[in-house]
Amino acid sequence: MLRPALCGVILGVGVLAAAPASAQAPRLPGYVGSDACVDCHDDAFEAWSGSHHALAWTAPTPDNILADFDSTSFSLNGEVSKFERTGDTSYVTTPGPDGKDTRYPLAGVVGIEPLQQYLLETAPGKLQSFDVVWDTEAGRWYHLYPDQDLSASDGLHWTGPYKNWNARCAECHATDYDKAYDPLSATYSSSAAEIGVGCEACHGPSEAHAEWAELQDNFDHAAWTEVDMKGLTLNFDALDAATEISQCAGCHSRREPFGDRSPEPGTPFHDSYRLALLREGAYHADGQIQDEVYVYGSFLQSKMYDKGVRCTDCHDPHAARLKADGNAVCTQCHSTTGNNRFPTLPLADYDSPEHHFHPEGSDGAQCKSCHMIERVYMGTDGRRDHSFRVPRPDLTVEIGTPNACNDCHTDQTAGWAAQVLDEKFPDSAHRGPHFATTFAAARVAPATQTSALMDIARETSMPGIVRASALDLLGLASTPDTADRMEPLLGDEDPLVRAAAVSVQRGAEPVTRVQRLANLLGDPVKLVRLATVREFLDAPPMRLPDRLQRNLETAMSEWQDGLSARADFPETQMILGGLGLTMRNMPAALAAFGEAVEQDPQLEDAWVMMIRIQAALGDTAGARATVRRGLIKNPDSAILRQYLLELQP
Repeated sequence: MLRPALCGVILGVGVLAAAPASAQAPRLPGYVGSDACVDCHDDAFEAWSGSHHALAWTAPTPDNILADFDSTSFSLNGEVSKFERTGDTSYVTTPGPDGKDTRYPLAGVVGIEPLQQYLLETAPGKLQSFDVVWDTEAGRWYHLYPDQDLSASDGLHWTGPYKNWNARCAECHATDYDKAYDPLSATYSSSAAEIGVGCEACHGPSEAHAEWAELQDNFDHAAWTEVDMKGLTLNFDALDAATEISQCAGCHSRREPFGDRSPEPGTPFHDSYRLALLREGAYHADGQIQDEVYVYGSFLQSKMYDKGVRCTDCHDPHAARLKADGNAVCTQCHSTTGNNRFPTLPLADYDSPEHHFHPEGSDGAQCKSCHMIERVYMGTDGRRDHSFRVPRPDLTVEIGTPNACNDCHTDQTAGWAAQVLDEKFPDSAHRGPHFATTFAAARVAPATQTSALMDIARETSMPGIVRASALDLLGLASTPDTADRMEPLLGDEDPLVRAAAVSVQRGAEPVTRVQRLANLLGDPVKLVRLATVREFLDAPPMRLPDRLQRNLETAMSEWQDGLSARADFPETQMILGGLGLTMRNMPAALAAFGEAVEQDPQLEDAWVMMIRIQAALGDTAGARATVRRGLIKNPDSAILRQYLLELQP
């Protein structure tokens, strides 16, 4: 199938060549690699060199590979994968994109514990994350998704778009990563300054700093741009908590990137990514982790975030491990002496049976057991919820959300756990109304919870991600009245809230919506600008003042660039197809939906849209052909079989 420049077809995206810079002009520093840091920062380098950051992505050398490649094999659902080594090269033989057994040399190694994953190159420059991985603790091969029986033609197969390393994973496992996807040829020319999360992934490009270290007083600060007097592009000693957290959050979050390469370290999170809100399937209704959402969205819900706690208060960023063992990491602050950085913190002995009511040293006596529930992802990798919540078994009784008590006391009911907490903490302020009950009901029928959702969205004492999630649900059932009442939140100080408030304005009359949103086209935060400009795609024709028109054009260009950067995502092609329909550009819509099923043949909605467009255009023969092609890829699809009957001659 030919792959047209779909973004260009629909959006008319152009490319401008940059003018050559003056040879005398100050220049941005480049990347020099982590090895350049060791002479001056040997302690930090030594801690980093064996860390999960350093080993996030390594070359497939014998020293880096932990799995048994001595003629071993793994079989699941009739699909056999074989592992062997010849000399220093390790190989995997497994069904490839065409379903035929193919022998692949390892192209990369991912991680170190509790599992190690391997990368295979299925086409020049195209890396895929292989789903059979090595359990480093049990010493065995296992499949990440043992309940799925997937053929090579399935989008979720290891050869499919959702397991593509270049697009889905590499940015957070590399330093200064550039995806470099060409939609015309559907090829990658990806590059990185360094594989693995090197020093400069967090501290920024260090060419100028290395020169300062060499020249000291003779360092010419004026020769560089965007650096401090020591040549640093990012000085963590000078960062406030929110800025430091934002730097970590770029990778430790569930989010959608706006670009196709690593943002410059120090770029604000909401200028680079769209954070996943507390949506069904990702988070439970009370905000607890459900799917693999990583850390940032949870931490934003916590009182610790609200009070200014930062990642490095608990974690050693170089060794990528906790700064203390067991409860000691918590009692840095939660103790009878407290921490003078947090003067409102109650002084008490929390690491005692009087608080946790469990034998000292037991699992139940660990702070994390009650306040940081653990969920296992990727088969063996335990991740902890960073919302630091108080257990609420009463919510389990009411709406079915999990709780920490019954994680351990599996032989007891949630009602039992709720009664125990009532007895142990009779005056607790951590009971009573919770946004979870509203969210649980709104996920089923948002229109029934309009008033309660609006109250949550307006409550400034609530975490911003909770308020934004309430607005997100409101947007599903917005009315003119709802839009009127939520208009003030378009000016909220939290960009997450402003961006989510935009969607609620879909309930307003079109002209009113444009008038209310126009100023947000120039919002200082990219997340808000992109949320706003999408609402102008189907706006009624009207003349905007010159300033707003320029903002509209700039924001539209940013949105187009984001779509172009994600042209290898089937989800993006679905958006482009919808945009083609909105603009009545049926050839472009067909091309985008066609590219979507080329990338993911199981996207039934894309097949259906192509069939409907072809039928509406009078191309019945083409619609029938599309149905037949769709059924080859989805033989059990009821809706495609229905279209086959309806389109019979």
